[in-house]
Parts: sequence; C-alpha cells; structure tokens
Amino acid sequence: MIRTSLLALTLGLVGACASAPSDSGGPWTSLMEASSWRGYKKEAVPAQWVFEGDTLRLAGGGGGDLITRQQFESFELRFQYKLEERGNSGVMYLVLETDGPSYATGPEYQVLDVAWFGDNARDPLTAAGANYAMHGNPEDDARPAGEWNDALIVVRGGHVEHWLNDRLQCTYELWTPEWEARVEACKWKGFPEYGRASAGHLALQDHGDPVWFRNLEVRELL
Repeated sequence: MIRTSLLALTLGLVGACASAPSDSGGPWTSLMEASSWRGYKKEAVPAQWVFEGDTLRLAGGGGGDLITRQQFESFELRFQYKLEERGNSGVMYLVLETDGPSYATGPEYQVLDVAWFGDNARDPLTAAGANYAMHGNPEDDARPAGEWNDALIVVRGGHVEHWLNDRLQCTYELWTPEWEARVEACKWKGFPEYGRASAGHLALQDHGDPVWFRNLEVRELL
C-alpha cells in the first residue's frame, strides 16, 4: 500500500548492516501450503492466489487479502518476494477480522518496486521494508523489479523489527507514548483498532498488482 503520509516524525534506528536476529525460538514452520491460509473474511483461498511448486503468487486482483488460519503473538516471519515493474503490495501482522480491511488493524511491511515509484517511494515511511506510514529507512535496500528480496519481520511482545536484504529498515515499540503520537499524527488516527492487538493473523495484501512469495516461514519466539 502506498499513499502520501501526513507527517513524518523522527525515524527510528535504521540501516544497520547485520545478520538476522538470532533470538531463541521454536522450529520454523513453512507457510507454503494452501492449508495454512484462507481469504480475509473467507473460508477458502481465493482463486487469484495460486500455489505453484515452491512459489505463491497473486495472479490478479480482486480476490482480497490472504490471511493465516493461525494467529501469532511473538514470532519471526521470514520470506522472499519479487514484483513486476510498478508493483505494490504488503505483508500485515497482528491482523484482526473486523468490519474494516486488514490494514485497519495490522501494521504493514511495505512491499514495493522502489525504482519505478521514484521520489514518492523515497519517502522513508512508504519505501520498501517500511512500517507503512509509521516508521521507515531513508536508504534504498530493495532489489530491482524481477529480483527476489529477502525479508524478515520480528515481533516480540511490543518490540518490532523490519529487515530487508539483511539490513534493518526500522524498529519500534508498540503501545508506547511515541507510538501513540505517530498514530495520532498520520492516517491511522481514524482507525481505533490499528496496531492494538497483541496477537493476530499474518496477511498478504491484494493490491491488484502481481506479486510472488516463496520460502514463507514462521516460528514462535520463546
């Protein structure tokens, strides 16, 4: 999802070049089976989401977002994604099924073809790997359209990290005064359940653009 943010507050610690976090956790569980997913507010996987060998792709818009059947609280989610030129998507977490869309409750890891979106994507709060509209990285660590990117989301209680191609994009703490200030200063002000859940579904966004995922794996943190 990409829209112009209303206010860019100070950024968190970003751009660190390091390996993925190595906190102890449970075993990695693959999410590359259709049985792990269903449509948002649906019982089955929409036909537009296609499992092909080791890849999951959105073949065309209109099917809606995909969510995990299981909910997660403290976890690591790692995956690879690629886009066509002009591609735009996202991965949400701590998602609840409410009257609104998935992004009304779940923070979003931005998935974006940065090169095509140019200056708009250079807004740190809407660039690839950002916590959309809330926290971002002024650096461009995404690979070009058509190439696979390595992504990692870490959620441990209220602590969250976004990683892209082995670089930390942003880190933040949910439910703190600083978090509340950011919510009040941007588009999420009108979404009372945004980022409030301590556990929820993972979601893949149907933004209408083709997107491919592979090696989707999650593990619960101890």
